[in-house]
Amino acid sequence: MIQRNAVRSWAALGEDVQVVLVGDDPGVAEAARELGVAHASTVARSDRGTPRIDDAFARVDRIAEHPLRCFVNADIVLLDDLLPAVAGVRAAFERFLVVGETRDLPLVDDVDFASPAAGAGLRRRAVVEGRSRGATAIDYFVFPAGLFDPMPPFVVGRARFDNWLVWRARRHGSVIDATRAVVAVHQTHDYSHVSGGVDEAHLGDEALRNQALAGGGGRIYTIFDASHRLRADGSIHRYPGSVLRARERTRKLAWKLSNR
Repeated sequence: MIQRNAVRSWAALGEDVQVVLVGDDPGVAEAARELGVAHASTVARSDRGTPRIDDAFARVDRIAEHPLRCFVNADIVLLDDLLPAVAGVRAAFERFLVVGETRDLPLVDDVDFASPAAGAGLRRRAVVEGRSRGATAIDYFVFPAGLFDPMPPFVVGRARFDNWLVWRARRHGSVIDATRAVVAVHQTHDYSHVSGGVDEAHLGDEALRNQALAGGGGRIYTIFDASHRLRADGSIHRYPGSVLRARERTRKLAWKLSNR
């Protein structure tokens, strides 16, 4: 249900959006046919069978119909505020990455995203009831094709690769925090799909391997490292604190103190 809600929300964004499901896990091909979206069935994997994001990006590039990409996890609902936000950023920057905090919200039923009222109601619930997942949980990425080429062979679903994407985009373009303009919903779930649970996803061998591929802890950037912020009124403002990484340094210090 979580994955179907997510995919339906993406498809409802409009005719100019091409949705591509990546992977050959059981049920993916059937879901793509049922929901009327494209499917890239084959993807390279690590020696543990975890899909590689560099190969996923390359395979999508071969069938993509548009110059912009949005990599998004299949538990994330995107609403009709995303495309106007991206259009504003695209008008201001040539090379950019749009990211934003998501709001954790449990959904227990299918959502009819063909109904504007359903989407509007879900947005209100997310704002009132949802819990911000913070600057380290980066669940969607919007960028022009080729921004990250070449990409190391990161595995998806494990920590650190998303932080590298923010670091790389800062070096080759602008990173825009769209949290105030885009309400993206993370549907609450556990980590039973990962052997070892959340600890394995964040601290396991493959997460550490991702960090090594990223080039070490100095390249672990978060949403706090965005160079710009997009406000709800569509205006874009430079974020001076990103130069010295003030908020990110404070966040890391607080995390270290709380985990002593």
